[in-house]
Amino acid sequence: LGKNTGNNHWNQSGVDACVHAFIGKLADGTVGVYQTLPWTCRGWHAGGAANNTHISFEICEDGLTDGDYFRKVYQAAVELTAWLCRMYQMDPAADGVVICHSEGYQRGIASNHADVMHWFPRHGKDMDDFRADVERAMNTDTQGGEDEVTQEQFNQMMGVYLKGLAGQEPADWSQEARDWAEENGILYGNEKGEKQYKSFCTREQMVQFLHRLAKLEGKT
Repeated sequence: LGKNTGNNHWNQSGVDACVHAFIGKLADGTVGVYQTLPWTCRGWHAGGAANNTHISFEICEDGLTDGDYFRKVYQAAVELTAWLCRMYQMDPAADGVVICHSEGYQRGIASNHADVMHWFPRHGKDMDDFRADVERAMNTDTQGGEDEVTQEQFNQMMGVYLKGLAGQEPADWSQEARDWAEENGILYGNEKGEKQYKSFCTREQMVQFLHRLAKLEGKT
């Protein structure tokens, strides 16, 4: 992706085709995705009716034998497809939602091309594998791509977060109010002497503060 050294790029006159994105190798050797059309714009990619119904992206080919490159572009294609299916609320396992060019030809909605079945089987993959991998990707964390956090993991992380809040120092602007509250017994520290001014306040703590204030004013 980027500067094309073979001069067979699509950004030139006489190329009557345009996909919505390309997946391929960047200049630094990493794999990336370039969007070339708005996802909602009709593309010119299938050579048939699928132009009107499907988003299309092109995976840039190498010699078709580099397993490391294949794994990287395959994963990028899975993640892009999962992202699009989430955004447009599509089921990748449903019939006709996620297809390759050769499957489009078999359905009569695309021109006769072998993509991607001339490449995927060389590395032990087919379109059924691809659709299953997209479905799995959609069931993982949409931001980080990690497995769903369990309740136990969440509780542990929240405990660490709250502990960190408890040890933080309060801001200068609240000094006068804090001095008053401490001097009048409205707020005490914990067993470690921490006042926990940056921590959350529970309803239980709130009514305790109000009760102490009422006692201070002689109302209880």
